[in-house]
Amino acid sequence: MPPQPIRAVLIEDNRADAELELRELKRAGLRVEHRVVDTEDGLRRAAAEFRADVILSDFSMPGFDGMTALALCRELCPDTPFIFVSGTLGEDYAIRALKNGATDYVLKTNLVRLPAAVERALQDARAALARRLAEEALARLSRMRDFASSINSALVRLRDRDALFAAICRIAVDAGSFLGAQVGRFDPGTKDVIMVSGHGVQVRGEGTQIALSARDDETGSGIVGRALRTLEPAAWNDVASAAGVRGREEMLARGIRASAALPLLVEGVPVGVLVLHAAEPGTFDEDETRLLRELAANVSFALELMRKQERINYLAYYDELTGLPNHALFYDRLTRALEAAQRSSAMMTLMLIDLERFKAINDTMGRATGDRVLQAVARRLQETVGDLHLVARLGSNTFAVMFPDIAAAQEAARRLEHDPAKFFGLPFEIDGRELRLAVKAGIAVYPADGADADALFRNAEASLRQAKETGERCLFYTPQINAQVAEQLELERRLRKAVEHGELFLHFQPKYDLADRRIVGMEALLRWQAPDGTGLMSPAKFVPVLEQTGLILEAGKQVLAGAKRAHDEWRAQGLNPPRIAVNVSALQLRRRSFVEDVLSALAGVGTAGDGVDLEITESLLMSEVDESIRKLRTLREAGLHIALDDFGTGYSSLAYLSRLPLDALKIDRGFVRGMTENAQDTSIITAIISLAQSLRLKVVAEGVETEEQAQLLKLLRCDQAQGYLFSPPVPSARIEAMLKAL
Repeated sequence: MPPQPIRAVLIEDNRADAELELRELKRAGLRVEHRVVDTEDGLRRAAAEFRADVILSDFSMPGFDGMTALALCRELCPDTPFIFVSGTLGEDYAIRALKNGATDYVLKTNLVRLPAAVERALQDARAALARRLAEEALARLSRMRDFASSINSALVRLRDRDALFAAICRIAVDAGSFLGAQVGRFDPGTKDVIMVSGHGVQVRGEGTQIALSARDDETGSGIVGRALRTLEPAAWNDVASAAGVRGREEMLARGIRASAALPLLVEGVPVGVLVLHAAEPGTFDEDETRLLRELAANVSFALELMRKQERINYLAYYDELTGLPNHALFYDRLTRALEAAQRSSAMMTLMLIDLERFKAINDTMGRATGDRVLQAVARRLQETVGDLHLVARLGSNTFAVMFPDIAAAQEAARRLEHDPAKFFGLPFEIDGRELRLAVKAGIAVYPADGADADALFRNAEASLRQAKETGERCLFYTPQINAQVAEQLELERRLRKAVEHGELFLHFQPKYDLADRRIVGMEALLRWQAPDGTGLMSPAKFVPVLEQTGLILEAGKQVLAGAKRAHDEWRAQGLNPPRIAVNVSALQLRRRSFVEDVLSALAGVGTAGDGVDLEITESLLMSEVDESIRKLRTLREAGLHIALDDFGTGYSSLAYLSRLPLDALKIDRGFVRGMTENAQDTSIITAIISLAQSLRLKVVAEGVETEEQAQLLKLLRCDQAQGYLFSPPVPSARIEAMLKAL
């Protein structure tokens, strides 16, 4: 390509002299575009419109002095070379001119020097411009590094998102020397950006909502939208030359010549945008954009850490499923409310609410439906009470409500009992189905039932437990309840210690063949010496506690191991012990590891001769029938026998009874007790025996206490019996003596 022509302004009152200068330049091979002026106004217009590469000026002109022209050019275009071309310029004036900013001077009597002077001036100007641009770029990058360093310090120091955004905008203007800075939050749902912080010159004030446009030629929303769509910085580097940009005139009027938008991301998803405005076009070059991209990445990382910390803080005080306060936050709120009540001598009430049969909802409808039920309950409680922090979810299906404005204790009960529209009387609609929920509630009142949060919680829990045990819907705390709970807790503590130290032991009750009255089996029964030393504690008192606390899992393993150990010891003595049956609890059977737990406790039962059986009650099989059958079948294949205990009192279905891997049915003692006086009980026993025989199962009658019962069972063709008529549960030594007597 041919070289670009030189654009020259000639300040000359003599057109002939101007032509001579141009002719000399062209003769030297220079292409020149020119404009000749001879007044101050003409020079001003040329400086604004022509954008000259070089200015050639006469020194002495009528009404327009050369030094005046030089001063005006240094003001209007300070970087453009200025050469005096004069026939009257003396040495003193030449020195003065050079000191005031002239680039060179050429006498009109020696115009042959003019082309070289012009080319040298242009080269020097280009070199100076390159140096200046490099220095400016270096200064800009240095400023950007200072800006980034200050931002990084703010990222380490600040933990509040709004405070961080405000600091970023302020640092961008103060340390980064940007004309203005703004931060907007991005709403992924509406696809809008809300400006939340700003400093310096701003195109849109805080609170302004930007509906993102698909057009990338819109400076305001255009670069913001492009940055959020591409997840890369977007910029207008020369607003003045960007024709058709919406808001261009406003931006120019505010002094904005360049703008950039940087997306802020959390886990790769846009959450906001940082907008920077500059007074100089071309500000956002490749190097600056790279530093800004790194800066945006650091800010994004800080926002990600903030979100994770907020999540941790939220989970520390709120229930993730329902959004209600958890126990920790509710306890704090309750403490504060009690302090306020104490200062005003007011009453307040704590109510604990438990959803009845919630496990059945999970089991029959699925955990997802159960979760939606809990969320619906949480919403209704919050709507009823009217304040999120007066309600809490304490556990799986337990909620708490405090009433700080109660005039009388009974008012809290009335809110639950007589305002069903607000609580649980109205059905809940879950997955298109209506569900009605029943609840139990325990209530404690300040100050009568406790002066602090611990006491109120303890007594409300005691009331709730009593409500569950008595079937009452709502109970207030009484000292008697507290005494019962205290006794129960002490029992739990001692029982836990007994299980841990192996203090539980076994008694055995023999099973007899009704035909010849010989021992054909045994049942292992758990026993515990009462802590007060008064004798054995009734299993009816401590076995339910084992179930409630989960201690039955460990105790059950101990029973299995104890039965196996006793059987092995008797065989080692040369005796012929019968099989020993062990009862299985609901918690044991429902565990996924039930089979492994049993086999581990028995140290690997492999043959029927190892002599341990399992007894399962009907009610245990009502949930997860197929899974229970699979587990029992596996154990039966491992050599254990399976008996169905308390038959006739549960909810047996012939549809699955025939599928169970059973060896025996045990008739519940309730039917045996009344069979000699009640013909209906006799008919039930007859039906059970017939059913068992049709399924080829042995039949065992429990609780046989009279000879009349034994004879009638024998006539009905019952196979075996156990009860006090034959022997109560006895220690291992007594069983050993019985076996030796055989």
